[in-house]
Amino acid sequence: MKYTLPVPSGRALLRRRSVVIPALVAAALLAVPASSEAVPHFSAPAPAAAHTAKPTVVLVHGAFADSSSWNGVVTRLEREGYPVIGVANPLRDLAGDAAYVSSVLDSIPGPVVLVGHSYGGAVITDAAAGHTNVKALVYIAAFAPDQGESALGITSEYPGSRLPSSLVVRPFPGGGQDAYIDPAAFRKVFAADVPARETRLMAAAQRPVAVGALAAPSGAPAWRTIPSWYLVAGADQAIPPAAERAMAQRAHSRTVTVRDASHAVSVSHPGAVADLVEAAARATA
Repeated sequence: MKYTLPVPSGRALLRRRSVVIPALVAAALLAVPASSEAVPHFSAPAPAAAHTAKPTVVLVHGAFADSSSWNGVVTRLEREGYPVIGVANPLRDLAGDAAYVSSVLDSIPGPVVLVGHSYGGAVITDAAAGHTNVKALVYIAAFAPDQGESALGITSEYPGSRLPSSLVVRPFPGGGQDAYIDPAAFRKVFAADVPARETRLMAAAQRPVAVGALAAPSGAPAWRTIPSWYLVAGADQAIPPAAERAMAQRAHSRTVTVRDASHAVSVSHPGAVADLVEAAARATA
């Protein structure tokens, strides 16, 4: 059924076999004296090496997509030497999704550039809280809510989104509802500048988002304390570009605009997205 969204009120490595060291090799190792001459072979890297290491880029996709939407961006970032993790955003509820991403951040010992697309922006806004290793937030045609705001609420404040009238909802156990974009409208609403053959695959493989996740109020925003960057998709039909510009300005984000880009800008303009992520990484190194 077609569905028009309501406007919310506000707020060990796994060892599969043993490694057997031949007895002669083991004996030879035991015979090596514990002298200082052997130490350099096992010493930690010099401290200076840590300063040249690049931050890990953590990519968080939004609704109606998955981590493959970052493929072009990942290719470019890895080519430049950045370690990259594409997180599988659960898309179930904002608090739970943010907690999941936060657990990924907990596992990364070094600096992080945290990137969110679409609803993924709301997730990183909450997930980054309390993580001193997150050095930059990068929003890609994304929600950057203030405390108490929701994705639905922000969209309703600005005219131009074709998303609400293009959704199909399906109930799931427990009383919730999943939202999908009608495949017939997917290209127009989500990915107008992506080839039609590719968007047909994207529409068929889209991951739904729980309606409750879009309506959930955000917590205290991490963009108040962490430097941010924002890419505005100038021809976005899902989040109005005016809303994107307003959120970027409010967060004091360093902003670029890709004039004719659709909401799926990470697919259609991966170079521009990767360039902005790299700019954030360099600025916060």
